[in-house]
Formats: sequence, C-alpha cells, structure tokens
Amino acid sequence: MHAKNRLSTSGNSSPSPPASPLRRRSSSTAKPYSSATARRSLLRRFAWIVLSILVRRQGVFLFAPLLYISTMCFYMGNVQFDASTVPFVVYNNYNYYNKPASMAIGSVYRSPELYAKLRHDMDVDNSTADAFSYFDSSGCSLAGVQLNSLLGELIARGCRYALKQSRGLFHAKYQPYGKRAKVGDWRPCINKSSGGLPESNGYIYVEANGGLNQQRTSICNAVAVAGYLNATLVIPNFHFHSIWRDPSKFSDIYDEEFFVKALENDVRVVDTIPGYLMERFDRNMSNVFNFKIKAWAPIGYYRDTVLPRLLEEKVIRISPFANRLSFDAPPAVQRLRCLANYEALRFSNPILSIGETLVARMKERSANNGGKYISVHLRFEEDMVAFSCCVYDGGRRELEDMVAARERGWKGKFTKPGRVLQPGVNRINGKCPLTPLEVGLMLRGMGFDRSTSIYLASGQIYDPQKYMAPLLEMFPLLQTKEMLASAEELAPYKNYSSRMAAIDYTVCLHSEVFVTTQGGNFPHFLLGHRRYLFSGHAKTIRPDKRKLALYFDNPNIGWRTFKRHMLGMRAHSDSKGVELKRPNDSVYSFPCPNCMCHTNRTEDSKASAAQ
Repeated sequence: MHAKNRLSTSGNSSPSPPASPLRRRSSSTAKPYSSATARRSLLRRFAWIVLSILVRRQGVFLFAPLLYISTMCFYMGNVQFDASTVPFVVYNNYNYYNKPASMAIGSVYRSPELYAKLRHDMDVDNSTADAFSYFDSSGCSLAGVQLNSLLGELIARGCRYALKQSRGLFHAKYQPYGKRAKVGDWRPCINKSSGGLPESNGYIYVEANGGLNQQRTSICNAVAVAGYLNATLVIPNFHFHSIWRDPSKFSDIYDEEFFVKALENDVRVVDTIPGYLMERFDRNMSNVFNFKIKAWAPIGYYRDTVLPRLLEEKVIRISPFANRLSFDAPPAVQRLRCLANYEALRFSNPILSIGETLVARMKERSANNGGKYISVHLRFEEDMVAFSCCVYDGGRRELEDMVAARERGWKGKFTKPGRVLQPGVNRINGKCPLTPLEVGLMLRGMGFDRSTSIYLASGQIYDPQKYMAPLLEMFPLLQTKEMLASAEELAPYKNYSSRMAAIDYTVCLHSEVFVTTQGGNFPHFLLGHRRYLFSGHAKTIRPDKRKLALYFDNPNIGWRTFKRHMLGMRAHSDSKGVELKRPNDSVYSFPCPNCMCHTNRTEDSKASAAQ
C-alpha cells in the first residue's frame, strides 16, 4: 500500500503517487551542484518570501527605504567605485591610504590638495545642472548600482517610491515641502489660555548667559518654570560674557512689548520688581537669595525645592540659568516652551526690518533660481578654530594666533599640566570646524553648481583672504550681510555680536535650504524653527563630519566617488528632515508633536468641501 498524503486539498484522503525510481548517474554525465549555486537559490527564495509578505501587508514601501539606507552605508563604508580610489589598508608601518604611520589619517589638513585634484572634473561636470531635482530622479538609484539581483531591484523601486513621497531639497520646480500624498502635514497648534491668572506666588529673576541662542534657551525655560510655579517672571537679564562681549539688553534684541502681550494669559511678565519688595533687600538684587540649580534639573525639583522658598521670600534669583531645565518635561511645561519660543519671542523692529530687507535682496540676487537661495552657517572664526585645537596650514602665524586666542578667551584652560592637544584625533572625530574650502567642496559634491545663490552666516572668518578665496571660486554668487547691506545700515549692530547673529538668523530662517557645518545653539534653534514654519520639515543639510574627514583626507579619491558620497549624505539629511521629538530631545529642535499637530488630508478635504 502507498502512504497517504497528510495535506489534502479536497478534504478526502488520496493515495500518494509512487516514488520515482532512483537512477544512478555516471560521473561523466552528472552535473556538479556547487555550494555557490545553492546559496544563490536560497537567497532568491528568501527574497521572494520577503517580497510576498511585504506586498500582502502593503509594507514594502516602509521596508524598502531601510534596505536602501543599509545598502548605502555598506557601499559608502566598504566599496570604492573609481579605479582611481586607493584602498583603505593597514599594513606594518603603513596606515590609511598607504601613508606612513606618522602620517595618520586626520593629522594633516589635506583639503587644498584634494581641491586641486578635483577642480577640473568638478568644473566640467554638467550633471550638477540637475542637482535641484536629484532626489526625484537619480538619488535613489545609487542604492541599486551594480546590484543585479531581485533584492537590488526591490530596494531601488521601493526607494524611488519612498523618495517621491518625501520632500526633495531644493526641487527644480521649487515645489513646497508640505506636499505629501496621503500622509498629511504638520501645522502649528499651540493652545493659548483665555482665562485670567490666579494670584502670583512671587517673582522669579533669571540671568541668561551665553550667546544669542543660549540666552534664548534661558528665556523660554524661564517662561516655562514661571508658568509652572504660577510665578511672575521678571524680564531676563542678559549676562555680559568675555567671549561675545555684547552688552545688549532684552529690548535691544527682542520686541519686549510683544513678548509680554503674547504671554499675558499664561505667564505674568514684568519689567521690574515692585519697590516695596526690593526694600527688604536694600534695593540690591545681589542680596536676593540665589538658587544654584544643577544643569538639566527636572521640573519636579522646581516644585519641591524652589517653590517653597519662593512662597517664603516672594522674590528669588536663579543665576546662571542656561540649561537648568530638563528637556523631558510634562506637556504643560512643553506647551509654555513652545509658546515662548515660536510665538512670543520676536526680534525687535530694527533687527526685524534689516533682516527682512536682506531676505528681499537675497531673493533678488537669486532670480536665476526662482528667488530661492541656500544659507550656510559657517563657524570658522578665530575663537572657534582656537577652541577646537585643530591644525590647518600648521604655520608659525597660525600657531601664534591660536595660542593668543586661547589665552584671551580661556586663560589657562589649554595650558594646564598634563593637557595634551590632539588635532588629528579631533579631526577624525568630526570636531574640527569645516573650512570655507571644505564647505564648498561638500556643496559642489551635493550637486549645487556655480549658479547657486548662497547666504553665508558667520562672524569674522579667520584669515579671510586666504580661506575664503576657494569658496568664492566655487560659488561666485555667495553673499554675506556685509556684502548685502551698506556700512551705514549695519553700523547700529556692528559692535554687538548677538544683534549681528539675529540678522543672520532671520536670513537663514527664510532660505530654501539651511546648511549647518558645526553644532551649537544657532543651528539647533533654526532646525526647529524651520520645521515649525515648513510643515514639520527642517529642509536642513547636516553633514556627517566624521565621514567628511575621511573623504577630505584622501587626495586620491575620484570626483565621481566623492560626489556619490556627498549625494548620499545629502539624501540622509533630507530623510531626517521630519522627526518626532524623543523624551530627551529638545523641543526647540523637534517641535513635533508638542508644538505642532498632524493634519489629515482626508479630514482637510472634507472640511473644505463642507465649506
């Protein structure tokens, strides 16, 4: 009897067919079945299984971008496409790119050498003309280069679909970033109180230290703490710092009347403490009890420790106040932060006026790009270079300038016994400020050509005659506030670093794309502010400086390979443009979802039809 089939499709058992007789094949006629063939067959079957599951669950287009990113990381880190690229080797006394161990990667500033090598190929590359539509056309196909398998095709097709749904940076037709099919957009939705405020528990006076945006952090956190404790906030005092050397007051930078009005139903804000209370302290603010609060203190600390003292004294002082409130806070606290940062804080009328004037002039000079321009925040001022402890040309003048700048700004900090400066380690760890030349190479590699209009937001560049020349060669339409405005227009702000930074902030805020080259409060606040303005998308390029250090250190890299890496870096920045705030993220960089609401397109269309 034949064995019965256990998997019947009809419900009735039926006999199994007889087994085929085994045939002995001679060694001369048998076909070899290699392990490589078996692996290929197994991979193909696995790919088909994954594809069928994803298609049934309609998740292929969620999974494909992940495969795309993984593949890009693999190719960027392990595979070189140009024959001119030298392998990444470590052998005996030779280190990276066949350099002696004494010439370890990052120990020498080699970007000028790379620029000299790539300049000709960069100038004759006509493909940069398609840069603005790159994400819609070829950006995705890079993941599938030389991947002729079913999985490679899946990645390429899925990624193309995903990127069509995303917002491409600087699109050729300059389509608004807010256009996303079926997904909806983010919109500002900060709820404001409408009722009156209960009786105040006392007055809180804070000293905001640091530069423009560190002071901004202090202001917004002070609003949140005062509102949470039902206290009256005194207009924050700006602490004079030896680095920024700006004596500006709150009303010199921000519209104080607008600030008070915008918060009137949520937090009481006054200019001064009543005289009858100050008499208890001999009208001397230094006699008021000062809380020394640890950095990133939870809001519970203010409730349990600060509030009892406030109720007792009626006036307390917190100095310094920068970064004295945890990013992770209850929704009520985050709402007040959102309200202060995105709605209540507005630059004073003089700063707002000149900022808007420069925005208009940039748009006029960007007529060839439909009035669109990109802004670049460049941190290559002398104090920034000195603080980084990085070496560039390595000459005697640079050495003397950096030693003097460190002693002037941070006396004794870098000359303590045992302190070792490691410029090569700093560079490979992405801690060295990018030079103007490196920024230019990066942007040209990302597809922005000579016709791109650039606004450069920066302080006084170190040795500008030397370091700015290559950037101007690559981008002749580059502008700064000093180039856009006359000396007379800038005169009221010239000696005030925070006011000058506020002008840069305004012009960068309204650019089509913002490029940050260094960490800090300036790009972090712009990142969030631009998300708040552009339907949740930052439209910001944040390069990976560790990878850049590797590319800039290899003078043998070819233009095609370099450009491929830069385009991948640009695509990664765009993919990270829309991000939700995680518990320990700053609401000033990630306004979604605390400060913004997700809009459903279907609901919007129904509402429009009803009207």
